[in-house]
Amino acid sequence: MSKEPLIPPSPSEKTYQDTAHDEPGELFARQEPFALFADWLAMAGKKEPNDPNAMCLATVDADGLPDARMVLLKDFDEAGFVFYTNTHSAKGVELSATPKAAMVFHWKSIRRQVRIRGEVLPVSEAEADAYFASRARDSRIGAWASKQSQELESRFALEKRVAKKAAKFGLGKVPRPPFWSGYRLSPTQVEFWRDRPFRLHDRLVFLRENAAAHWTNARLYP
Repeated sequence: MSKEPLIPPSPSEKTYQDTAHDEPGELFARQEPFALFADWLAMAGKKEPNDPNAMCLATVDADGLPDARMVLLKDFDEAGFVFYTNTHSAKGVELSATPKAAMVFHWKSIRRQVRIRGEVLPVSEAEADAYFASRARDSRIGAWASKQSQELESRFALEKRVAKKAAKFGLGKVPRPPFWSGYRLSPTQVEFWRDRPFRLHDRLVFLRENAAAHWTNARLYP
């Protein structure tokens, strides 16, 4: 009995024809990336089954080895793209040593992708406090309990720490831990990718030297 392959084959010509979609040229009409990103994120929000704000965040460790994981985008504007984490986690330690990162948003439901690269700065204390206060209470307690990225001897040990922190705070306020905050990636490169038949995809990249510079853009070969 033949097994069904785990890796799907390359699409056939019929598959390409069945999934072909021609759309207006809005991709190449923009002069800056943030409004276009907002449009695509809103579109993904209507189509993606869950977490349209999920992104792959790539950092680099002390040996120069890339490290990547999925995190959630929590805010963005012309200053950059914001996410939050335990600053003692692997990504927090890596960003402290090398404050540069890359992000990838991939939305299969709308066949689009955005790649972002740039420098990373910590958000303000006020921003971090405001976002932490907006989280569910159990999530705030979990932030205190988790030694993120450190070795965990058992699930019971984690549950015990959660119970201990819950008892400590009781019904009172759960403040933001000093080791929990946010980061803002200030982009110097943003690339938009849109699926097209026969791998002849649309690609548009925005570039600037720094956060104060003007954007330039260019089409890329697929």
